[in-house]
Amino acid sequence: MQEFKTTLIMVGIMLAYAVPGYILVKVKFVKSDNISAFSKVLMFVCQPALTLYSFNKANFSKELGINLLIFLAIITIAQLIFIGIFYLIFRKKQSDIRYRIATIATTLSNCSFLGVPLLEAIFPDSPNVAAYSMMYFLSMSLLGWTLVSTIITRDKKYINIKKILINPATISIAISLPFFLTGFKIGSENGEVLGQIGNMISVLGKMTTPLCMLVMGMRLATIKVKSLFTNWLQYVSVVINQFIFPLFVLAILSIFKVDTELKCCMYIMCSCPVASVVQNYAELLGEGQDVAANTVLLGTMSSIATLPIMALMLNVI
Repeated sequence: MQEFKTTLIMVGIMLAYAVPGYILVKVKFVKSDNISAFSKVLMFVCQPALTLYSFNKANFSKELGINLLIFLAIITIAQLIFIGIFYLIFRKKQSDIRYRIATIATTLSNCSFLGVPLLEAIFPDSPNVAAYSMMYFLSMSLLGWTLVSTIITRDKKYINIKKILINPATISIAISLPFFLTGFKIGSENGEVLGQIGNMISVLGKMTTPLCMLVMGMRLATIKVKSLFTNWLQYVSVVINQFIFPLFVLAILSIFKVDTELKCCMYIMCSCPVASVVQNYAELLGEGQDVAANTVLLGTMSSIATLPIMALMLNVI
C-alpha cells in the first residue's frame, strides 16, 4: 500500500503544476501562439539536462550496463510492436489526424517527465532507477524523431540516419556516457566549479516535470473542456496506454529472467500516462496539436487513479 500512497501523492502534486499554466493563458499573460516555445525549452534544454542529471546520479557497474542494454532492447521492441499493431488497425483512416495521434498515443509513455520523480519517490534508496528511465526515453526519442514524426506528418523524410543520430536525446546521452562509464561525477566532490555546474544541471533537469505540466495547463486553457471527453478515440488511447501496454510489457518481462529492479522500473514507466512528447511533437511539427493535447490531458488527469492502481502490482512483482 505504500507504493499506492506514494504514487497518489506524487501524481496529485504533478497535476497541481498545471494550474499556474492554465491561469496564465486564461488571464492572457501568455498567448496560445507562445505555447510551442515552452515545448521547445522543454525538449531542447530541460530534457537533455535531465539526462545528464540521471546518469550523473547512477553508479556504473558491468551488471548495470548490461541491464541498461537489455532494458533498451525490450522497451524498443515492445513499442514497435504496439505502434505497428495500431498503425495496421487504423491504416485505412490515417488521413485523419485523430487516428494518427491515436496510433502513437496508445504506446508512448511519460517515462521521464513524470517517470523520473515517480521512480525516485518509490525507490528512494536506488540511485540507478533514473538511468533506466533515460534508456526508456532514448528508445522513445529514437522512435519519436523518426517513426512517430513520419506517422504524424505522413512524410517519410524523417526516416533517416541523421534523425536517428542527431536529436536531443542521443546527443545528451552521448555527452553523459563518458562521465557515467568512468564514474566521474559532475559535483562538488570534484571542485567548486563542477559543483555549481552540477547544481545547474540538477535544477534544469528537475524543471522538466513542472514545465511539462505548465505546458499542459496552458494547452488546457485553449480548448473546450467538453472536447476532452467527447472523442472515443482518446479513451481508447488512454486505456490501452495506461493499462494494456504496461501489462503486455510485464508479461514479456515475466518470460525472461531479468533483474527485479529493471522489471519494476520498466513496469512503472509503462504505466505512466500518455507521453507529453505526443503533444510536444505535434506542437513542433504543426499538426494535430489540439487532438494530441486532449489525449495527453485526459491521460494525465486519469493517471491520478490509474497510476496508484497499477503501482499496487509492484507487491506482486
